Amino acid sequence: MGEPPLSTLLQILNPEFTSSDTLSILFSLAAIVFLIFCSACFSGSENALFSLNAAQLEELQETPGSKSKAINFLTRNPKKLLAIILIANTFVNIAVVMVTSAMFHTIFDFVAYPWLGIALELVSVTFMLVLFGEVIPKIYSFKHNVKVAALLALPLYRTYFVIRPLVSILEHSTSIIDKRITRKGHIFSADELTHAIDITSEKDTPKQEKSILKSVVNFGNTNVKQIMQQRPDIVGADYNLNFKELMRHIVESGYSRIPVYDNNLDQIKGVLFTKDLLTHMDEGDQFEWRKLLRPAFFVPESKKIDDLLKEFQIKRMHLAIVVDEFGGTSGLVSMEDIVEEVFGEIQDEFDEDEHVFTRINQNTFVFEAKMLINDVCRYMEVDTAIFEDVRNEAETLGGLLLEINRDLPRLGQELKYAKFTFKIESVDARKIKRVKVSVDPN
Repeated sequence: MGEPPLSTLLQILNPEFTSSDTLSILFSLAAIVFLIFCSACFSGSENALFSLNAAQLEELQETPGSKSKAINFLTRNPKKLLAIILIANTFVNIAVVMVTSAMFHTIFDFVAYPWLGIALELVSVTFMLVLFGEVIPKIYSFKHNVKVAALLALPLYRTYFVIRPLVSILEHSTSIIDKRITRKGHIFSADELTHAIDITSEKDTPKQEKSILKSVVNFGNTNVKQIMQQRPDIVGADYNLNFKELMRHIVESGYSRIPVYDNNLDQIKGVLFTKDLLTHMDEGDQFEWRKLLRPAFFVPESKKIDDLLKEFQIKRMHLAIVVDEFGGTSGLVSMEDIVEEVFGEIQDEFDEDEHVFTRINQNTFVFEAKMLINDVCRYMEVDTAIFEDVRNEAETLGGLLLEINRDLPRLGQELKYAKFTFKIESVDARKIKRVKVSVDPN
């Protein structure tokens, strides 16, 4: 009776092969399949257990029996879980390499070309472990994390008790390294974080969320001067108004808090809350409304808005007067201005539409010249750094154009800078009022 075809083929590959080695190869193949299956289970359990959200975790923890105990233990001890998976997977992968190597040396004769044997083993083992032991199980477990977690939690929990000493050693070692890394860890700059937000896909992070995240990242680097209402836009009340004139002025202004000044805005006497006047509506012109003034809160232009927000919360205030280096009033900032810096323009039912911004098409905009440069850039979705070389101390679009032109431009005049064309749509003898901005898409 002749040799089986498989034995004949194997004898061609390795002249020293005998029929008794066939059984050894079959056992080796079965062992490799089993070990790769174990590797897939460990790899998949990592993705499944670490990707569970709060609702899924609560659902699994309500499962009766030891499975619930296993899931609760593993999810509450993520370092132990990771150590179990790493140690077990390492042992399995080493076993795959050893069994595969022994099987290859039984099948092939690499005496003449040892480097070929090493290369073949390396490619084969790497392919099997990466594809079947890592990629496929991780993709599957990510899509079916609840199912995989419920299936593998108990085996993992039992594995922990088998390799517990090794888990403890690895856990303590990583704790020491973790403490050192925490102390010496890399501190990401705002630019790095902004870049990270930019490169995320629109599917994962919508454009509006990206804008909010960028604002949060740059929140601590933004100062009061960049978001305040400029001095010409401040609506205040003269200290010398009688009560009737004051009430008429407050009704026209529509603000709930207004600064009160004596002669000019550099002489702020306090802040008047309109709610304090409600109980005095029937008073005559001679009513001494000035006794209702509250102390004004003054902040410098350079103050960071995150610090100001904390002070607003501590002092329970919503309004601050911004002063320049000489003590003169340069602007006004409110709690709403700070919130708008993160979430964008907020309008309630009492706000009038000021039409400070109009989008004509994808690359053409019309802005009021008093709009802050930061807001202009946000609406056009460009980086504010593009104007750093020419803006100097300018904070508004009108101020930027004065820096570019060095003189008050005339009506209809076009100014060019980088990829922007600014056309003056409205101007008076003292200032620019409205500007059309065209952006070259190329």
